[in-house]
Amino acid sequence: MHRAPFLALALLTLTACTPGGGAGSGEAATVQVADAICRPTPVGRQMTGCYLTLTAATADRLVSASSTDANLVQIHESRIESGMMMMSELREGLPLPAGETVALVPGGNHLMLLGVEEPLVAGDTVALTLTFETSPAVEVTATVGQPPVAGSDEAVAPAAL
Repeated sequence: MHRAPFLALALLTLTACTPGGGAGSGEAATVQVADAICRPTPVGRQMTGCYLTLTAATADRLVSASSTDANLVQIHESRIESGMMMMSELREGLPLPAGETVALVPGGNHLMLLGVEEPLVAGDTVALTLTFETSPAVEVTATVGQPPVAGSDEAVAPAAL
């Protein structure tokens, strides 16, 4: 009895049943998330900003975010217009160039939690689900606290988003 044809047929069957077509296809592209932090909500305020860094293995786009701690999460950009800081939703999402770290920071791109159900207090955590154009969704647990000022170890003042 010749085992080679049987073994070859078994390997061919396993390869055909492998998601993505088998050898060489690799895992689905992923996005690494780090440094997730959301600001506390002052008394009576039901919105806040969240900040984090994203690094995509291949070019991708953050298309949406959600949280069980808020009614709505939007991807926002901040920019200066006519000498005033303006915020607006990035309706098309946030591009993530391959291999580059994209930082969501105070005064720049960030996640905005709207309709926060319970006050967020320093030391709490916020569950976030980040949805991407091609990569699998990522579940993140952000800490509640003041994000550091860019380029220093100091926290940002509570009023700034």
